[in-house]
Amino acid sequence: MQKSFRCYQVNKQEPKEIIAGVHSAAHDALPPGQVTIRVVYSSINYKDALAATGHPGVVRKFPHVPGIDAAGIVEQSDSDQFTVGQPVVVTSYELGVDRWGGWSEFIRVQPEWIIPLTEKLTLKESMILGTAGLTAAMCVSSLLQHEISVDSGNILVTGASGGVGSFAVSLLNRLSYQVTAVSGKASMHDRLIELGAKQVIDRSAVDTGSKKPLLKTQWPAAIDTVGGSLLSHLIRSIEHQGCVAACGNAGGAELDLTVFPFILRGVTLDGIDSSWYPIAKRTALWQKLATDWKLPDLESRAKTITLDQIQETVGSLLEGRHQERTIIQIGDE
Repeated sequence: MQKSFRCYQVNKQEPKEIIAGVHSAAHDALPPGQVTIRVVYSSINYKDALAATGHPGVVRKFPHVPGIDAAGIVEQSDSDQFTVGQPVVVTSYELGVDRWGGWSEFIRVQPEWIIPLTEKLTLKESMILGTAGLTAAMCVSSLLQHEISVDSGNILVTGASGGVGSFAVSLLNRLSYQVTAVSGKASMHDRLIELGAKQVIDRSAVDTGSKKPLLKTQWPAAIDTVGGSLLSHLIRSIEHQGCVAACGNAGGAELDLTVFPFILRGVTLDGIDSSWYPIAKRTALWQKLATDWKLPDLESRAKTITLDQIQETVGSLLEGRHQERTIIQIGDE
């Protein structure tokens, strides 16, 4: 194993200046763990973009390497669960938050965080999906568990032009649901139809600014990736015994609601936590994403960049200009 490796590192200089870029680090700097993985692909998520700016809500200590997703080959293993040369994927847990993440040629993690890849899903495909695809699958699974049937009507997906939202649109369509996608980006409307939406509406059609505790029912269920006022309006518009799977807060963390949607309409608000989703359930969903739920157009859904091109993508994501997925090729397959 080489003595040093390249990574995208975030440093804090006194008093509060954040400096980020590609650096060389010694292997001794890797955190403790039983399995060392040579990273082939990583990806860029909203949490990663925040970490790249040194955001205190994400970065616990400096220097830091972002990247909550990584796919690669086992380089060294002290665990009998994994062997050298095995293709694997790691998403979330402490990766890219409490410990150095996937924007690096190597990561070192605990075996209980690792998913072995089958031949039905390549390293590249696993990172095109990444946390975004897994979170979308968790949201779809939530609706299935709450018995939202395919003939119940149009399922609403907010933030549909983003990574989680666009995958949710396609997964619902693959399972024969009718989907209404919400997006404020007019340039993405045709693309969302291609990805499986029956119709695309602007967020203003949902977030009307109303303060009424209950709104006219419109949707049997929804997947919300935005949060804030949009989620508040959405919950007040869900039909009786409906369900909202909520997984994001880019639109705000506050939720202005009464209890009426829950006690008068029986609406369920199901919070989706992709960071600490149990490994057994996680493995089962990855298996679905590689087989029954596998999307036929994965290669078309992501732009591929290198470590040296990260900064521009981080800016576009934080400014709301980013669309679908960007993956980072770090090593050779």
